[in-house]
Amino acid sequence: MKSAIHDASARQHSGGPSPVAGQGGNRLERARKPVLSEIEAEIAGLLDRSTPELRLAWLEFRRAGPPLGLSRDLLIRALADELQQRVHGRPSRALRRRLQSLAGASDKATMAVDPGLVLKTGTTLVRQWRGHTHTVLVHNDGFEHEGQRYRSLTAIAERITEAHWSGPRFFGLTTRAGALAGAKAGR
Repeated sequence: MKSAIHDASARQHSGGPSPVAGQGGNRLERARKPVLSEIEAEIAGLLDRSTPELRLAWLEFRRAGPPLGLSRDLLIRALADELQQRVHGRPSRALRRRLQSLAGASDKATMAVDPGLVLKTGTTLVRQWRGHTHTVLVHNDGFEHEGQRYRSLTAIAERITEAHWSGPRFFGLTTRAGALAGAKAGR
C-alpha cells in the first residue's frame, strides 16, 4: 500500500501543490502567459523570411517548386498549414472527401443545404402542413417533392406555404436562435 505522501490526492487535500500543472496551489503559475510552442514560433518566423527563402522551404516540404504566380501570402499560409499538419497530423480521408464535395458543390452553385447539415441521399423528410402530408426525397444534387426536383429545401418550403420560409427550419432540421437561447436560460 502507498503512503499518503506518494498519493496525489492526499497531497492535494493537504494543501500542497496540485500534481496537475496549472491547477491548485501555485497561483503565479496560472497567471503566466503560455509560451509559444516550437511550431507556433516557426510559423511566426515565416513572416520574417524573404520570398526566395519561402520558395526554398516549399521545395524542401513538397519536393517540387511552388506553383507559378502563387502570392507570398498564400505561400506563407500553405507552409504554415504544412507545418501544422506535420505536428498535428493530416485530415482523415473522410474529412478530405467531405471538403472536396463541399468545394465542388460550391463551385457549381449547387450547394443544397448548410454545410454543417449532412443529409444522406435517399433520406425522406416528412412535414404536415395544413392537413396535408408533404414528403421530400433527398438526392445527391438536390431534393424531390411531388415528382419535381429542387435545388433547396427553402424553395420547397416556399412552394408549400406560399410564403418565405427557411427550408431546413420548416422541415425541423434546425432550431430558432430565440428558442435555443430560451432553452439555455431555463437550465
